[in-house]
Amino acid sequence: MVRGKRMNDKQCMNVIDEIFVEIFGQKSPVDINGILEECAFDIKLPNKVLDAITGDETWASSVNSNKYISQTNMEKYDTYKGWMIPKKEIKSLDDIFTWWDKVNYTTTERIYDSTNISKSDTIYNCENIYRSQDCRKCRNAVFSDGCGDSDYIIACQRSGNCNYSIRIADSANCSNSYNVICSAKISNSFFIQDANSLHECMFCSHISNRRYCIANMQFEKEEYMAIKNEVIKWIIGQFNNK
Repeated sequence: MVRGKRMNDKQCMNVIDEIFVEIFGQKSPVDINGILEECAFDIKLPNKVLDAITGDETWASSVNSNKYISQTNMEKYDTYKGWMIPKKEIKSLDDIFTWWDKVNYTTTERIYDSTNISKSDTIYNCENIYRSQDCRKCRNAVFSDGCGDSDYIIACQRSGNCNYSIRIADSANCSNSYNVICSAKISNSFFIQDANSLHECMFCSHISNRRYCIANMQFEKEEYMAIKNEVIKWIIGQFNNK
């Protein structure tokens, strides 16, 4: 169940800014909606639905149901009334469907052993989570899906053991990085795909055990850092142009 308060927009923005400072050396140039549009456009996220009992908004990872009830309201209903109903005569399958419909609500905001969770569903042992789903043992996660054992992440999916990273997909053990796909042990890097054990690399694919590489070309540290500064300006400019 949900423990304590819910993460608000200001707290979410603080997490976003901290991640941006760690990766790009400056706060996010856009607000939460800008981050959603620019970074999480392809991430599967919980959607807003209405609780059929109270009419309040709630958040569900599945939107294929006709009726929803939040985890909190489901538990409250069980406490004061209970979900069992008196035995009825069943003469046909239609009778079964009729009575099933009276109790068949899809539970939303399924949050377990977690605190400070907002607009999220299927969250386990987490803290400070904003509009994310299927996360386990994560902290400070925003717009993420299917992540575990990670801290300070934005728009990450199907990844684990990642920290201070944005748009990490199908990867593990990434830190201080932006836009990494199907890779592992990546740090301080941008736009990496199908790679392993890279530090301070950009626009690289299918290589391992390298540092200061750009587009799979080896550079000296000084050359690399000068180009990286220009790439950061370009990335931030992409946000500002939205």
